[in-house]
Amino acid sequence: MATGTALSNYLEEKVLNEVLSGVAYAAPTALTCHLYTAAPTDAGGGTEVSGGSYVAQTCTSSFAVWAAGVVANDVAIDFGTATADWRTVTHFGIKDQSGNLLLWGALTASKVISNGDGAKFAVGALTVALD
Repeated sequence: MATGTALSNYLEEKVLNEVLSGVAYAAPTALTCHLYTAAPTDAGGGTEVSGGSYVAQTCTSSFAVWAAGVVANDVAIDFGTATADWRTVTHFGIKDQSGNLLLWGALTASKVISNGDGAKFAVGALTVALD
């Protein structure tokens, strides 16, 4: 399980400009979910998993509408099986079609993913909440 509560600086700017300054923000047409071995920050960065058959997963239309203070995935997000060690996965991020980090968060528990292991967010396991 994982909860994202940190909006990136990029998304914060877009939301505030839209809401307070009337500068239109076009919602992303595609989203991808990413796994990290070192946390991104609101400015981006972090260390994304690489190699061993890792591929960021499309997660457009994978989230239910806001309810009870959170948005949760309503479709499983499956990263498949590692063909080499992915090391210890600690965080996730969601990016738009241009590669801009939108939000990120920590996994409830870090997970060591070795050759032959898989990574998947079951339905309802990936949530986004704002404070």
